[in-house]
Amino acid sequence: MRRLVGLWRRSLRTRVVINTVLLSTAVILIVGWALLHDVAGGLAENRRDAAIGEARAGLEQAQSQLDAAVDSEPTRQSPALTQLVDALAATRGENRSYELVLQGPLAEAGGAPVRASGNVGIDDVPADLARQVSSEQGIFWTFSELSIFGTGDVPVVTVGGRVTAPGSNDRYALYYVFSMADQQETLGLVRTALLAGGAGLLVMVTLVAGLVARQVVEPVRLARRIAERFAAGNLEQRMHVKGEDDIARLSTSFNQMAESLQSQIRRLENLSRLQQRFVSDVSHELRTPLTTVQMAGQVLYEARTGFDPQTARAAELLQTEVGRFEALLSDLLDLSRFDAGAATLETDPVDLAAVARAAAADDVLKRAGIVGHARGVERPAIVEADIRRVDRMVRNLITNAARYSESEDVDVIVSQADDRVSLAVRDYGVGMEPDVVRRVFDRFWRGDPARSHGGTGLGLAIAREDAALHGGTLEVWSRPGEGTEFILTLPRVAGERVWEPVTASVFA
Repeated sequence: MRRLVGLWRRSLRTRVVINTVLLSTAVILIVGWALLHDVAGGLAENRRDAAIGEARAGLEQAQSQLDAAVDSEPTRQSPALTQLVDALAATRGENRSYELVLQGPLAEAGGAPVRASGNVGIDDVPADLARQVSSEQGIFWTFSELSIFGTGDVPVVTVGGRVTAPGSNDRYALYYVFSMADQQETLGLVRTALLAGGAGLLVMVTLVAGLVARQVVEPVRLARRIAERFAAGNLEQRMHVKGEDDIARLSTSFNQMAESLQSQIRRLENLSRLQQRFVSDVSHELRTPLTTVQMAGQVLYEARTGFDPQTARAAELLQTEVGRFEALLSDLLDLSRFDAGAATLETDPVDLAAVARAAAADDVLKRAGIVGHARGVERPAIVEADIRRVDRMVRNLITNAARYSESEDVDVIVSQADDRVSLAVRDYGVGMEPDVVRRVFDRFWRGDPARSHGGTGLGLAIAREDAALHGGTLEVWSRPGEGTEFILTLPRVAGERVWEPVTASVFA
């Protein structure tokens, strides 16, 4: 059942064929039932009309024979009536398709005597029909089933009427029981033909549906396979174009889209390589002059007490900006290493609980007037990690909380599982809008430049790269007015992948 459900969900061709077969089956059943109903009704009506006509003629014949009888005394009527039944029953000989039942006189107490042909009796006559014939003058009929004519239960039509003996005015009920075995056999043949025709038609519909679905779905399936190869990085695949129909135009449009996409991807790849190379080259080329400027600035900064106030202030500014420039250059070099795949880890056992305690007591929070709280640090949380990169990631998160959150408290929370440990930095400040959350890890991006406090927009980008280098993740949840939470998750063993934090965020 699971395989069938999976095939139904994955295969468009299967769904098309099954839906077509089910709908065709429903249509065939409805049409077949309607045809069978009409045929059965027509056969029953024809047999009824024929039976009524034959019974009417028999009743008129019986009445004529009674009217012509010389002696109508009851003692002499019984042999005459018996002869009447035998004569009517012998009218058709061995091919007779009916049986007779004669009951009467109807007014006789203790039950009227019955004369019948074959194995049929008065008990085989439907009670409703018997009451109607006994109480009213005319010819009446009804359908029923009887075990007569040597074929088991067969449908019959029973026609009844009254005849009256002259002289005594005794009334007799005469019933004709007509077999409908021939009509039943004909209906069976029609039913068999309809079933066989419906089954054959259903097989043909299935084959046609499969062929049509193959012609329509196969190009879509080919497009899906080529799209998957595109997603895997194989940009050279193309669809085969045959004919000039809609499928062919779809294939042509798909190939044009693929060529355009391939061209754009190559252009972006070239641009990205040029950008990365430019950043890497500039960063390395600036390292030597920056070192010289830093040494000169350090000399001026240390000798600033002998300068006039303006020169001393200039030396201080020079020292500050050179420090910022050095930090920016260091970040750019790190990014170039990540892009080149040259970043490496120097792993040692690191206790994230101790890192969390140190982060909660960091001076950057105190200078911003924020109270830090370490939670979940009662027991060690050991992971294999590069302590330098871990400290840089956590310090970036703490610095961001101090600069931008406008919160009075910051929680540093450690959660553990068997294979991973999470360290979350949670503030209760202004929070971020959804569009800011989506771009917060982009390089050189700052949500509000007016509140940037001199940041470069590289800290969180580098932090996420550091987390990925360990096989971990760095995620963020935030809501305006409710604060922000960054969750750093690292595997116990460096390099093993983790896919989600140990505990869900309060914003999830």
